[in-house]
Amino acid sequence: MTPVLLTPSLPDALYLLDYFGLAVFAISGALLAAEKRQTLVTFLFFAVVTGVGGGTVRDLLIGAPVFWVHRNATLGICLAAGLAVWFTARHRWNERAILWFDALGLAAYSTYGASKALAFGVAPVPAFAMGVLTACAGGIIRDVLAGDPSILMRPEIYVTAAALSSALFVLLHVVGLPALPAAAIAFIAAFALRALAITMGLKLPGYSER
Repeated sequence: MTPVLLTPSLPDALYLLDYFGLAVFAISGALLAAEKRQTLVTFLFFAVVTGVGGGTVRDLLIGAPVFWVHRNATLGICLAAGLAVWFTARHRWNERAILWFDALGLAAYSTYGASKALAFGVAPVPAFAMGVLTACAGGIIRDVLAGDPSILMRPEIYVTAAALSSALFVLLHVVGLPALPAAAIAFIAAFALRALAITMGLKLPGYSER
């Protein structure tokens, strides 16, 4: 008999956070394809890779069933996001739309990634790392495929926002706060920090030899 890997249950609202992050990251991937004037195939590919990339790496590392393999809805959301951007006139998208969709996805996925890792028995510090990885890996893969500098190589406050969300969720979990308010606090904090970085041009200082 083939062993069945049981999936720990999470509050329904956290699964909604997962789908939300998936959708907005997929849109951000398709928007980058639009910016590059690519074909429909590239739109769909970028939407899928950006949407599922981080979660796939996370699930492989924590020993969970890869989240999109056993559900039709996951890839369906990514493909629908790609099609929605393809059939929308380019002028309807603000030039900075990709940044804002990416910010929403970052906040959602970093929070959900940490919560899923904790649900699978991952220790708090690695669970924190899984939240950051979930939020950032898809965008990094997208940028590399598009030939753009990876977010890791730019001084923007991006990974820092994901780290804030993930760390907050893990910390609040450790002190015993229920999952839903912890997720809300972590999501708002990450999005607020990333929004400040976008609107005010906040950047991290680079290394300088003394």
